[in-house]
Amino acid sequence: MRNGRSKLAVLAAIPLLATACGGGGDTGGDAAGDAPAEQLSASLTGAGASFPDPLFQDLIYTYNSDVQPGVQINYQSVGSGAGVEQFLEQTVDFGSSEQYLGEEDLAAAEEARGCAAVQYPVVFGAVVIAFNNEALDGLVLDAETIAKIYDGQIKTFDAPEIAELNPDLDLPSDEIIPVHRSDSSGTTYVFSHYLSTEVDWWAEKYGEGKELDWADGLVGGQQNDGVAQGITQNPGGLGYVNQSFAQEAGLAVAHVVNEDGNAIEPTLEATIAASEEVEVPDNFQFEIDNVGGEGYPIAGTNWIFTYTCGYDQANADAVIDFWTWALTDEGARELAGELGYAPLGDGLTERVIAELEKTNSAN
Repeated sequence: MRNGRSKLAVLAAIPLLATACGGGGDTGGDAAGDAPAEQLSASLTGAGASFPDPLFQDLIYTYNSDVQPGVQINYQSVGSGAGVEQFLEQTVDFGSSEQYLGEEDLAAAEEARGCAAVQYPVVFGAVVIAFNNEALDGLVLDAETIAKIYDGQIKTFDAPEIAELNPDLDLPSDEIIPVHRSDSSGTTYVFSHYLSTEVDWWAEKYGEGKELDWADGLVGGQQNDGVAQGITQNPGGLGYVNQSFAQEAGLAVAHVVNEDGNAIEPTLEATIAASEEVEVPDNFQFEIDNVGGEGYPIAGTNWIFTYTCGYDQANADAVIDFWTWALTDEGARELAGELGYAPLGDGLTERVIAELEKTNSAN
């Protein structure tokens, strides 16, 4: 039942994406009468967030198979913290994270490389609260309840706080086994930023970041797939993962109460609604906060990091071409939707392309 609902939501939203959010041309030159794209030859390495990894791997495969067979891209899903570290150490061509580079990291990048870094968002996604109990699909939770679960204050699914939010459900008395990321994680950043914004005591006790000092008794997992595995392997397992990983693992998911008091299912449409509330500044440093309406409240952004100098021109051309294709190609955007990720809107896409074209521009 859950998969059917999610699939319908995805299929309903994709035509809207193509019409309202679509932009850019077909880099592959497949349409009748189009000139074939210039054939590139390069080998790129990227590293970082596991949050967008299912999408990135499919995009890379399609790009290499159908668009630029001479461009080899190896994206390593090592977590946002490791991705930022490798980017600053200049061991990869691009980095990836759900937390943008702050002024300290930008200054470190410029000092190390001798030129400015560039950062730009490429996709939005939801962080869902997932369970291994099919009967809990659609369980309503709010920020306070989620925070209490991870703090150890709520220990069973039939706790009064959960029962109050779900008066029509026959809740099991099973012990809750919370699962968290044990590596430096952008997904943890999105999750903890949401709780810190919504729950004052959480902000004081735990704060936000890629790594937290978690309460005792929790289970840790490496990357999103490690958390998904931790959920499925533990009776009573509950954890936070990107929506795509929950879909792939067939996990039940919570409906989370947003700023307007609406319990929202994490669908593609709900992620799009959340992303549309964001005002994106010129420096692309922003958060998705205080989501209301039909928007799902635990939503995040994935940024890509490149440099304005230091690349072989062939690699720079390939970086720009790949991300331009990923942002504008209709098939690439539909692929994002099928996996539960929300592509950027039309106006933001144009701004991001102008920014990513600064890659290697100082050479």
